[in-house]
Amino acid sequence: MKIGPKYKKARRLGAHVFEKTQTAKFALNLTKRKGNPEGMRAKTDYGNLLLDKQRVRFTYGINERQFKNLVKSVIAERTLKPAERLFEVLESRLDNVVLRSGFAHARAFARQLVSHGHITVNGVKTNIASCQIKKGDVIGLRESSLKKPVFVALDEKLKTVTVPSWLKLDKAKKTVTVEGAPKALPGESHLNLAAVVLFYRR
Repeated sequence: MKIGPKYKKARRLGAHVFEKTQTAKFALNLTKRKGNPEGMRAKTDYGNLLLDKQRVRFTYGINERQFKNLVKSVIAERTLKPAERLFEVLESRLDNVVLRSGFAHARAFARQLVSHGHITVNGVKTNIASCQIKKGDVIGLRESSLKKPVFVALDEKLKTVTVPSWLKLDKAKKTVTVEGAPKALPGESHLNLAAVVLFYRR
């Protein structure tokens, strides 16, 4: 997905949206420019819903049409907790699981690893970043890809990686197994998925 100038978008949506803007220096810059931590101006109800939707969309790196279809499909399920279901669907994307596993430092990089054919699902090469991963699936790296320069320092990196409770990482085999439904992380409370559902229900 073409994103455009990340720093400019992060000043409007918040520093947490992109990995490269999640720094103390950038947060301080927002405070100086706008007079509040997130750099936000007062908005209408519609404007606030739009900002919440854009924060989620850019955080997961999904284009508007794909994101709209994804949310609409969740709403069509008529689940009692659509926001929780939306979270599960977003977190179960293959590119996101690759990120959570520690194989990539950012979602954009994780998506690149998938699209370039470096990732396997249950032993089969998969190059679709939006592929939905389910309980019991095993995500790994292609054996031939392990010799690539991009994975040279992976062993050292995995020594310090902490994966979410719903994933089980085998650092020796460089695989991760999905053991349950995705659970929210404390550091991502800035994402208002209920507002996203409300935006597309208008």
